Amino acid sequence: MPRFFVDSTLAAGDILTLPDEVARHVQVLRLQAGDALTLFNGQGGQHAARLVEVGRRNALVEIGAHEGVEAEPPYCVTLAQGIAGGDKMDWLIEKAVELGVTQIAPLVTARGVVRLSAERAARRHAHWQGIVRAACEQCGRNRLPEVEPAHDLSRWLDASPAAGNPNALRLMLSPRASLSFDALPGTPPSAGIVLLIGPEGGLSPEEEAAAAAHGFIGLSLGPRVLRTETAGIAVLAALAARWGGW
Repeated sequence: MPRFFVDSTLAAGDILTLPDEVARHVQVLRLQAGDALTLFNGQGGQHAARLVEVGRRNALVEIGAHEGVEAEPPYCVTLAQGIAGGDKMDWLIEKAVELGVTQIAPLVTARGVVRLSAERAARRHAHWQGIVRAACEQCGRNRLPEVEPAHDLSRWLDASPAAGNPNALRLMLSPRASLSFDALPGTPPSAGIVLLIGPEGGLSPEEEAAAAAHGFIGLSLGPRVLRTETAGIAVLAALAARWGGW
């Protein structure tokens, strides 16, 4: 059944005009009046709905009962990711959402190949939020992960509640680390986990030292050096297997 995110209050019995982009998607799928679909607004749960009118440029739905369906893992993960170049960041965000990440913090780092002006950073932020919404529609999540605006790593370490949470398990991937994945706890920490990953060139020694000063522990994934767009996805999948996130 088609699923759509709607940034609106949803109440059973209401007739709702779908946002323009959702209406266009309805038309692309060639849905007709009477067809069933699912709506969610990112606040938890979902609503059954039925199309009552499909016009050339608009679509109306009747909202049905709320369904308390969730697809969240039993732990919270913040992925602090050095911004990757090309389409890698888009792909990484999409897959991280599918794997249950709670929050994504895109970071500008010393060795990153991407440099964003203020205007471009705002556009990329909006674009990444769109990827999150589409990924939630596809994978069945009813709570939208937060995407923070892009920050310099040093500023993020000083200002982010996630980075400064003393009770969270704070890990940074590093080929120089000695802590292995097997050493992680067998049950998820109640305060969540913050996972810091560098861009294509990795974190610099100075950045690793700064992160360590903020309580981050170096984590090794073994003898093979993974690409930045692979590393985070590999860890998220491994955590899901270890902590019951599937």
